[in-house]
Amino acid sequence: MLRILFITLIIFFFSNSKAEESYFLSLKYNKVNVRYGPGLDYPIKFVYLKKNFPVEIIDEKENFRKILDYKNNGGWVHRSQLKKSNSLIVLEEKILFNNFTKYSKPVAVIKSGRMLIVKKKEKEWFKVVTGNYAGWVNNENLWGY
Repeated sequence: MLRILFITLIIFFFSNSKAEESYFLSLKYNKVNVRYGPGLDYPIKFVYLKKNFPVEIIDEKENFRKILDYKNNGGWVHRSQLKKSNSLIVLEEKILFNNFTKYSKPVAVIKSGRMLIVKKKEKEWFKVVTGNYAGWVNNENLWGY
């Protein structure tokens, strides 16, 4: 009886360990194919057309990574199409500040869904660039880093 319980616990631990280890990466190129399965034989599900777009890695199989974006769109991408995460997506409208405090001068209003390129992190703030604007945003309501 004890042996069966022990084996069951081992199987449960190893089968659930991948789901708890999700992490973020960014797209390496302006065109990245997302496939229905983990191989080049699987058909293309959709194509991302945005370099640096952040994605969450939720599973791995050989050279392929199962990804999700901030809208829960997902599929499989070859690992050569991914790089270390350097970007964020704004989930709710935010203010871009001149310095890493909410009492500094506002630079711009950032709309929901906008991608930000991270240049530096200071405490609970990110120094970012988006379009023609650069400044600091706090780490609330951001996805992807």
